[in-house]
Amino acid sequence: MAPDIDRRGFLKCMAWAGTGVVWTVAGGVLSGCQLGAPAPAGPRTRDLYFVQLSDSHIGFKGPANQDVTSTFQLAIDQVNALPSRPAFVMHTGDLTHLSTAVQFDAVAQMMGTIKSGGVFQVPGEHDAVTGDDKAYLDAFGKGAFGRAAAGTGYYSFDLNGVHFLALVNAVATKGMGHLGPDQLDWIQKDLAGLSRETPIVVFAHVPLFAMYPTWGWSTDDAVQALSMMKRFPAVTCLNGHVHQVMSKVEGNVTFHTARATAFPQPMPGAAPAPGPLTVPSQLLHQSLGIREARYVAASERVAVIDDTLKP
Repeated sequence: MAPDIDRRGFLKCMAWAGTGVVWTVAGGVLSGCQLGAPAPAGPRTRDLYFVQLSDSHIGFKGPANQDVTSTFQLAIDQVNALPSRPAFVMHTGDLTHLSTAVQFDAVAQMMGTIKSGGVFQVPGEHDAVTGDDKAYLDAFGKGAFGRAAAGTGYYSFDLNGVHFLALVNAVATKGMGHLGPDQLDWIQKDLAGLSRETPIVVFAHVPLFAMYPTWGWSTDDAVQALSMMKRFPAVTCLNGHVHQVMSKVEGNVTFHTARATAFPQPMPGAAPAPGPLTVPSQLLHQSLGIREARYVAASERVAVIDDTLKP
């Protein structure tokens, strides 16, 4: 458990998956470094490191990746090779491919080998293939504590002066990501007591910007949620789902999508539909990867450098 957690608590849950970003929060500044590389040099105040992983799809079987467990393990090995242990690991959805109990158990066991202070997660649509996330919550929601709406899967916590929101927008969807009125009401109440200087980091599975609505790569009510964050000068949204890197800036909000460790997906509009993209086996690891990122407070932007997964 991270030593400097505040009164909202540190949500400790089992979870896992995907491409890696090592993030640092110091003095209200969010930055990042490549997994397996030293953290950025320079003065730090109450440094906080955490890792974002996404889209492991444990249980997937297909030509796009014939061993998703192996590439998942590579990501875990890179996290464990960090010179400093992360305060927590965040998985941004699609832990499993078919949301079976066996697949959830496999994810939990592998996540249990990660050397970190705790693990967070949000569900992807593959974690709720039956149309609800009951199995996901049964597997990963029982040990949760912190500022959360019981039984919903969404929650928030504060750590070293940064406010983190973990949202659910891939369950009970309407053709694309969907938050719903109950969650929107909860977000408004959650943010109400925060100082406007508070840095905000938002995790969700589906992009919170209109990356490619034709394929459902957007969240239909994200505008309502983001409007509640206009008073904060620096908001960073991190998501998975699309299995590729894209960044976008809209006002005070910077969005970053992440690669997966399971398989790539086609670029928007480059195929008839989204789905597992098969590349030559020798190129697979180049399509999966990790990310190096730095939040620059003066510009309120996140500069990212993405690296491929190391075999």
